[in-house]
Amino acid sequence: MKHLFYVALAMSSVVFFSCNEDKKKPANEDVAKTEKVESDSFDYNLTQFEDIKILRYQIPSWEDLTLKEKKLVYYLTQAGLEGRDIIWDQNYRHNLTIRAALENVYTNYDGDKTSEDWKNFENYLRRIWFANGIHHHYSNDKMKPAFSSEYLKEVLAATNTQLEGEAFEVLFNDKDAKKVNQGKGVDNVGLSAVNFYGPNVTNADVEKFYAAKKSPNADKPLSFGLNSKLVKENGVLKEQVYKSGGLYGAAIDKIVEWLEKAQGVAENKAQGDALGLLIQYYKTGDLQTWDDYNVAWTAATEGNIDYINSFIEVYNDPLGYRGSYETIVQIKDFDMSEKMAVLSENAQWFEDNSPLMDEHKKKNVVGVTYKVVNVAGEAGDASPSTPIGVNLPNANWIRAAVGSKSVSLGNIINAYNNAGSTGRLKEFVHDDEELALEEEYGQVGDKLHTALHEVIGHASGQLNPGVGETKETLKNYASTLEEGRADLVGLYYLYNPKLQELGLVDDWKKVGMAAYDGYIRNGLMTQLIRLKQGDDVEEAHMRNRQWVSAWAFEKGAKDNVIEKVTRDGKTYFNINDYEKLHDIFGQLLKETQRIKSEGDYAAVEALVEGYGVKVDQDIHREVLERNKQFTSPPYSGFVNPMIVPSMNDEGEIESFEVQQPETFEAQMMMYSKEYSNLPAKN
Repeated sequence: MKHLFYVALAMSSVVFFSCNEDKKKPANEDVAKTEKVESDSFDYNLTQFEDIKILRYQIPSWEDLTLKEKKLVYYLTQAGLEGRDIIWDQNYRHNLTIRAALENVYTNYDGDKTSEDWKNFENYLRRIWFANGIHHHYSNDKMKPAFSSEYLKEVLAATNTQLEGEAFEVLFNDKDAKKVNQGKGVDNVGLSAVNFYGPNVTNADVEKFYAAKKSPNADKPLSFGLNSKLVKENGVLKEQVYKSGGLYGAAIDKIVEWLEKAQGVAENKAQGDALGLLIQYYKTGDLQTWDDYNVAWTAATEGNIDYINSFIEVYNDPLGYRGSYETIVQIKDFDMSEKMAVLSENAQWFEDNSPLMDEHKKKNVVGVTYKVVNVAGEAGDASPSTPIGVNLPNANWIRAAVGSKSVSLGNIINAYNNAGSTGRLKEFVHDDEELALEEEYGQVGDKLHTALHEVIGHASGQLNPGVGETKETLKNYASTLEEGRADLVGLYYLYNPKLQELGLVDDWKKVGMAAYDGYIRNGLMTQLIRLKQGDDVEEAHMRNRQWVSAWAFEKGAKDNVIEKVTRDGKTYFNINDYEKLHDIFGQLLKETQRIKSEGDYAAVEALVEGYGVKVDQDIHREVLERNKQFTSPPYSGFVNPMIVPSMNDEGEIESFEVQQPETFEAQMMMYSKEYSNLPAKN
């Protein structure tokens, strides 16, 4: 399960970075141009615009690979890129039409490029490139352009570009305002612009349709809806399956071509067999094959190369059924993986010593593998905005019976941590002691929280017998409950001497204190820089950080565990008792696992709506005002290095060169040129 932990780090490591001068070249200057960058002079910062900063990352394990392994990495990255159009279409039905039109204007317009309108046009295009569509990648709000409809008509006409009807009008009107609407008591499907459902499909339709579906084996429920679009045809609900010959078939066929090449250079039989099942799944769309693939993929733990590829995470579906397309290609970080594997080896200890009710604990935590990896390429929902940790597969029965794979994206974390810093941390910490703790122990605490969240958190706990899958029982609150539950596992064990006993830290108490400070500071205050004044919290991970922090604050109020301090007109949150806060996190972990295990919808609704949705408007106003002094944007993402093959006289690959894109715009335009495999309407 994807863990968007780079967001949780907002006030510690990730967004405290200053940005170098904007290095982008003039528009349309050789979109394929790259520059080779040596490691010792590597500049992680590329550009920034609006609320976005674009970074670059290196692939430090690359030179340790054999030629065969490099071919495997190359084929897998190419497979991922071939599906890029899919996420655009999944995110919104008009995205591909809009992108094609705006890119044609960007490429061919020869009018005044010094005007504010043109600068606003370029900026808008950059924003939708980053978001894979016209809705903000994090808030889900539709991003409206800062230029007028009249100006857009002017540049469209000047470049002989067509963009008409709803696809044009939606850029400027109030329709389809939210990609994913998680509101309470509304028709979430009908009010979400995400393209997983046809017109007139409702929450009730979806729930009724899937309630009627039964898995052949009730103990191994299939992931119904994961790889399809649900539409109404003549009043009858029908799934349009993503597969070769089906929906997105043209892109899927290209993906399969590269996966077949990857299978030919697999490192071992287990890896090759898993790739074969993934290919079969893409060809047939069969959900039993998807489960067979996930079992084989989870068990295939040998080798230096691994990958994530297909329709996986369900955060973009308001009801949590349909998977967004994403890929991440990974090379093992040999040194760090050995150091951190200790968590996997001790997974049962963590489960046995958790504060969960006995009936909710797993008696045999199996197959939890943890690796630190270096990303070699990302696509779909993982790019340009990327997670820094991933735990898969998502099916509860596979996790219980076979296990799961957890990875930390080491070179992505390294890029975040080396991209510079600003004074934002100093602005929001309570005192010098908190600042010193963060500066000395913040990064190790962040890394350990990611690892604990993924390896222990998502693998922990079990459902009560007869309780349905979480997406069925907890519905639109399933994602935020699961992410908060995994966060709480991490928080509970971050303040524990076991970490020092295992050799993971040199001072468990200070690491835990720094981690608690950062989590509460972010959950109660600083993550609000991502919201506009007056907005509710919508995104699942952001909600979970608020409800965890707000519940803990309220629970400890009697003993002043977390103190709200006002000094010189500014608000701070200071932890007075870390031991009691540790106990409070344990109490909340026990309750969230009970909610999941029992499928208690009323309780999760009360928890999320009561603590995770509404924002203290006075604090929000203050946070936004205090944040104005900082120029570093609140969100970061990445361009991908380009792996370029060299051929011999026989047309065979003999070597590779890793090149860095010179500009964000160059990479986006190259992707559209090389990997546009779908029609504008699907």
